Amino acid sequence: MQERAATAASDEVLREVEQRVLWLSTAIVHHANRVRPNPGGLKVGGHQASSASLVSIMTELWFEHLRPEDRVSVKPHASPVLHAINHLLGELDTPYLETLRAYKGLQSYPSRSKDPDPVDYSTGSVGIGATAPIWGALARRYVSSIRPEVGVGRQYSLVGDAELDEGACWEAILDPMVGELGEVVWIVDLNRQSLDRVVPNIGATRLQGMFEAAGWQVLTVKYGRILEELFTRPGGDALRRRIDEMPNPEYQRLLRCTPAQQRERLPGDDPELAELVAGLDDATLHAAIRNLGGHDLAAVGDAFRAIDDTRPTVIFAYTVKGYGLASEGHPQNHSSLLTHEQMQELGERVGCSVDDPWAPFPDGSPAAALCAEVGARLRREPVPAPVTPSLPVDIGRTPSGTATTQAALGRALLDLTRESPEAARRVVTLCPDVSSSTNLGGWVNKVGVWSAAERVDWFADDPETILHWRERPTGQHLELGIAETNLVGLLGELGATWSRWGEPLLPIGVMYDPFVERALEPWSFGIYAGGQSILVGTPSGVSLAPEGGAHQSITTPSVGLEQPGCVSYDPAFAIDVEWTLLASLAKLGRAGGSSAYLRLSTRPVDQTLAAVPADPAARERRRRQVVAGAYPLRRAAGTPAVTIAAMGAVVPEALAAADRLIAQGVEADVVCVTSAGLVFEALQARSGRGSGESWVLDAAFPARRAAPMVTVLDGHPHTLAFLAGINQVRAAHLGVSAFGQSGDLDDVYRHHGLDADSLVRAALDLTD
Repeated sequence: MQERAATAASDEVLREVEQRVLWLSTAIVHHANRVRPNPGGLKVGGHQASSASLVSIMTELWFEHLRPEDRVSVKPHASPVLHAINHLLGELDTPYLETLRAYKGLQSYPSRSKDPDPVDYSTGSVGIGATAPIWGALARRYVSSIRPEVGVGRQYSLVGDAELDEGACWEAILDPMVGELGEVVWIVDLNRQSLDRVVPNIGATRLQGMFEAAGWQVLTVKYGRILEELFTRPGGDALRRRIDEMPNPEYQRLLRCTPAQQRERLPGDDPELAELVAGLDDATLHAAIRNLGGHDLAAVGDAFRAIDDTRPTVIFAYTVKGYGLASEGHPQNHSSLLTHEQMQELGERVGCSVDDPWAPFPDGSPAAALCAEVGARLRREPVPAPVTPSLPVDIGRTPSGTATTQAALGRALLDLTRESPEAARRVVTLCPDVSSSTNLGGWVNKVGVWSAAERVDWFADDPETILHWRERPTGQHLELGIAETNLVGLLGELGATWSRWGEPLLPIGVMYDPFVERALEPWSFGIYAGGQSILVGTPSGVSLAPEGGAHQSITTPSVGLEQPGCVSYDPAFAIDVEWTLLASLAKLGRAGGSSAYLRLSTRPVDQTLAAVPADPAARERRRRQVVAGAYPLRRAAGTPAVTIAAMGAVVPEALAAADRLIAQGVEADVVCVTSAGLVFEALQARSGRGSGESWVLDAAFPARRAAPMVTVLDGHPHTLAFLAGINQVRAAHLGVSAFGQSGDLDDVYRHHGLDADSLVRAALDLTD
């Protein structure tokens, strides 16, 4: 790490830059709210106080310690500070400073995909941006097993203290893998305020102990140089003790007091402390009260230089929310805005003007030279264009016998290692301790488990061990603890390596489908940030009949339908799994790519029901329809009286119902829907709203065969309800809309109205 020259001049220059960062970050929010025209009158917002508390820390980090290979996640409400620094370093043009929260301008929170300046991690979803660098560190280590020259680099998180209330933070901190990541550094902005209040007891000592228990190095930057010098004077020990023991609200109130009030309140009943305070002039007393370590550049720098790179580090930096602003320390300053007069006062103090807020440092000045030097030092080489190995679209096998779609996933991955080993080498799978129960055992045995260093497999010689846990740097499976948030956080970062280092991976995360909603927010945020991955939910629905209501997933089909940047599939047959998996893998690791969600089942299904065409051209036609979202599984001999549109595990019931209807003289078509989302996009495209491929509508639901429709799936019935609108037909929609029951499959399907009897009754009601 570089060290700042220990001269007054260098400190003075850095302090000048720090003050300019404070001004710019405050002015960015001020302009958005008080200067830029706002004809609609909507609140624009922004967080001047939350930004101010991090100005010193970010100035010291960027201008003295950061390297090009390092990455930083900035707490959401400090985004103006990031933009201010990027501007000073020549990475953000002046006109953008006037676009905070404007259409196609600077985003409300840092965004890798939407902001015009360099952003390492998208943040905004509390707890997720904080943990992202942990998963970024793991992703970089994994990529280095493919291309070692991706380098190292620290992964910094700038975290608000209230953000530590989020369970996602502690799930990540406690995962056993994380204790080995010495490149991870968290800086906690300990301003002891949340959105609404001063937190009565932030419990810093307790938090520090929790990090230490997880194996982290814990550093604390509590006091600045003014206070440290006062502590050496007579009465200094009493002053330290008084501040250490003072409740947070009492300390915050001192920040808002006049010097006279401070002289009265600070000593309490301690005569020795009263004597020390009496000897201080007003300016020194005013400065000392707010002289916390997080605003002392030298103290912060000392902490950065003390980082132990052999284990994760957390730095607790005591700060004042709103430091340097008229709103500093106020309990309701979270979203408060400085007035125009207060901005003028700030400008006069830091050498700036509200009339020309974006004026640069004078050419040739030491501050301008420092910004230019740091900008050149931190500039990164362009990321090389990713080259993704070609993937087959069809491995060529035709499954037979009885199989589940869950088992088909593991079989397809194994087939890929033989059919396309170069592409298979890019596949990395993740599970939260469910590898064997989700049928990934064969894949894990084949490719091994990833570990930064090779570990002894003590059960290698045990003949009764079926799942071989061989851990080595070339392994392709990672298993975290039972924390779905961790899994999808890592999934998103593995899916972003194509844009970070030009090295695409094909990440697949597998978890029980009932827990997908628990993981949905961080996975969705990962997609927003550019992470492309495949999430597999299995087993799904009430088809896992004996497990009952606690293990069911009613709404996940519509989750996949509605998630931006994601294509969802709910395949019925093993061949459908193979084709949709290969199509989904082909969209990963590239500009313009997308993620996928596969909803699989443990229901055994006779694979001959898929009726896969033997003719190569007909087979390819079927494959294209499967990937596009729907295909005709069975056509009635004559004009159909009813169409049964089924998705996923209940397709056998649809076929059985069609047989019974035909026996009664009611001709029935059966359409297998593989992706409700793609079919909906096709319908939108046919109306001129979107870019879907409308041809699949004519293939699966041709107007010439339009008939009353029964839809059915092992999920909420509204998922497929829109299908009736394709040809404007009457319809009945069957599915699951209540908590489940334990039982065998027939009983459970009958209970929810998914059985063949229910389908026949619904069809007859429509055709009578």
